[in-house]
Amino acid sequence: MHLTRRVATRLLLVPAAAALPVLLVAGAASAHVTVSAPDATRGGYAKLTFRVPNETDDTDTTKVQVFFPPDQPLPSVSVQPVPGWSFRVRTEKLDQPISSDDGQVTQAVSQIVWTADSKADAVAPGEFQEFNVSAGPLPDAPRMVFKTLQTYSDGSVVRWIDTSTGSVEPEHPAPALELAATTDDHTPAAGPDNGRATTALVLSVVALVVALAVAAGGAATRLRRRG
Repeated sequence: MHLTRRVATRLLLVPAAAALPVLLVAGAASAHVTVSAPDATRGGYAKLTFRVPNETDDTDTTKVQVFFPPDQPLPSVSVQPVPGWSFRVRTEKLDQPISSDDGQVTQAVSQIVWTADSKADAVAPGEFQEFNVSAGPLPDAPRMVFKTLQTYSDGSVVRWIDTSTGSVEPEHPAPALELAATTDDHTPAAGPDNGRATTALVLSVVALVVALAVAAGGAATRLRRRG
């Protein structure tokens, strides 16, 4: 049975219309300043990407100021340069030194400030910019919160510093990074004994298959003779 062109068009438009609100909601949610690191695990190193969109209609984002959580100091932090933007890293002395592969760490990054070099380099309305940071070892905690200030060309500042309480998202949520728990691999390493055991098992399986094949062949021969 063939569908008419009008019915087919309606069938195509209904799912599209139903998906439209979802797309709009996703677009609105992604307009916040966020931090992401797909490979971030507790105790490991990762590249943190701070995505900063421009939510205004007529002003540019000229400065981004990211605050690192003081109760989760990171011994190693390096910044990837962004063309057209200058950055300044500020550190603070730790109350208690942190042990690292390079020895005792007495200072940790407290904040990083990125500033556009010119109006042409600023984040215009409808655009976004990403700022990458390599950091670690990450703390043994489920998440990290990076409070952020976003400054516009008219002098206004949006403070992304609110933390979520319950299921209601605040108007200006602070960028939060979820840290995956590390898992220990208990799979035994392959060694000489394991290799010999594997070879013996394979030979046993092959011998069993051959024996079954011989037995099946003998039974078939006997059946043919009786016939």
